Amino acid sequence: MRNVLLAAVATATMMLPVVGQAAEKLVVYTSQPTQDAQTTVDAFMAANPDVEVEWVRDGTTKLMAKLRAEIAAGDPRPDVLLIADTVTLEGLKQEGQLQAYKSPEASAYEDALYDGEGYYYSTKLITTGIVYNTAVKAPKSWADLSDAALKNQIVMPSPLYSGAALIHLSTLTENKDLGWDYYQALAANDARAQGGNGGTFKAVASGEKPYGVVVDFLAIRGKAKGSPVDFVFPTEGVTYVTEPVAIMKEAKNVDAAHKFVDFVLSDAGQKLVLDMGYIPARNDMDLPEGFPARKDIKLMDFNPAIALEQADANKKKFADIFGAE
Repeated sequence: MRNVLLAAVATATMMLPVVGQAAEKLVVYTSQPTQDAQTTVDAFMAANPDVEVEWVRDGTTKLMAKLRAEIAAGDPRPDVLLIADTVTLEGLKQEGQLQAYKSPEASAYEDALYDGEGYYYSTKLITTGIVYNTAVKAPKSWADLSDAALKNQIVMPSPLYSGAALIHLSTLTENKDLGWDYYQALAANDARAQGGNGGTFKAVASGEKPYGVVVDFLAIRGKAKGSPVDFVFPTEGVTYVTEPVAIMKEAKNVDAAHKFVDFVLSDAGQKLVLDMGYIPARNDMDLPEGFPARKDIKLMDFNPAIALEQADANKKKFADIFGAE
């Protein structure tokens, strides 16, 4: 009897985690900037000391190439994805590569900011609006950029290069008041469409092109640092990317993945987003300094499934109009 008890105690002891060693592991693939990713992981592990996180950081395109190769080899490594846009995750959802999870934190989010079946959730809002050099008259709307008086004065990132610009294109061309006619008007106005958001901001800040289409934080942070620019949230609304989070279908650490999703959507996780200088996706949070009140930012209607379905056709049509730069 004594030997049986000793064996039971030994078995139970082997099942207990070693002090100081995490009981769970989690693998995260993210396109967050390195410092943001480190901050997110550190805060999550502080709130969940039983979980040890391994994270891989790269641009969304490179991460997806890595993940595709792993899927093809039958061994996808990440449990969780935290990457740039919902269109990419919508594609993975349609391919059956994600698993649904109904996070209890979802009630604090607008319906448009997460997948209704629970396959992915937005964690922040990075909106695209109009940046202008303060030496010129302030615009108010997207339509203002099609004014012939602004001929050869507009710069914008190309959707052939920038994922945010491709989402911007899909959103505006699906808008009944803008559509492809708007892009034809921009082309007739000799708007320059090439490169990414960084180059666009530099062109406007330097005065090379007085008007630009750019993501919010570049312009707002630039203004705070003394650049002669200001940022407009157009009257028709803004387009946006949301850095969504999702759980892989083949996740090996599902419980830890649930904890991570809940954390980044929670009040504590969203305060991290605010501290990083972005708009939290959670609707009960403040906005960073320099941004208007949340009620004054209108989000344009956007459908990730339509954007995914039309991505190649939209790129081709854009290239036909502006040239493949």
